[in-house]
Amino acid sequence: MTLLAGRRASRRIASAVLIATGTIAGALSVQAQSDDSSALSPALISALAAYDQAWNSSYLAFSVSTFAEGTGTGYGHYQPKTEAVIADGEALSVYAEPVGYAFSENDGTYSYELTASYKLLNLSGQVLAEQDNFAVFSGKGRSKQRELGASLTFQFSGLPAGDYQLETGFADEISGKQSSFTLPFTVSGTN
Repeated sequence: MTLLAGRRASRRIASAVLIATGTIAGALSVQAQSDDSSALSPALISALAAYDQAWNSSYLAFSVSTFAEGTGTGYGHYQPKTEAVIADGEALSVYAEPVGYAFSENDGTYSYELTASYKLLNLSGQVLAEQDNFAVFSGKGRSKQRELGASLTFQFSGLPAGDYQLETGFADEISGKQSSFTLPFTVSGTN
C-alpha cells in the first residue's frame, strides 16, 4: 500500500511541477513580450521623428516616375516598361511615387490630396494636348499615409510616328507645393 501511495504522490508532485513550470514560463513570456516587443526603441522613435521632419521640409518630389506595363496595383506593385515605345492609340501607363506632400490633421485623422495634370509635347516643346486636374489622389487615416503609388493611364490617337514627351505634374492641394516629371516615349506607327 505504501508503494501505491508513493506512486500516486510522485505523479501528483510531477504534475504540480509541470503545471508550475508552465505557469512560470507563461508569465515570463508575457512579461518579456510586454517589456520588449510592444515598446518602440529609442533609436526607432528618433528615426521616425527625423523621417517626419525630413518629409515635412522636403519639396514635392518623386522617388519613382516611370512608364509601366499596365496599371500599378498598389505602392511598389508595378512592372517597369522596358521600352517606351507604343503604337498609335495604344494605352500608355505611368507609375509614380510622390513624396513630401502635406497632411492636414482633424480630430486625430490625417488627410492628403494631390491632383495630377499632363502635357503631351513634341520634341520642339510644342504642346499637343494638355489637361489640368484630371486625376485626384487622396486619402485619410489615423496615421500619415506616406506610401502612395499613383498610376495614370493615357491613350493618345492620331499621333504620327515619332518621338514625344509626356510631362506629368502633381499639385499638393494642402500645401500648394507642385512638381512634375517628363518621360520620353516613341510612337512606332498605327496599331
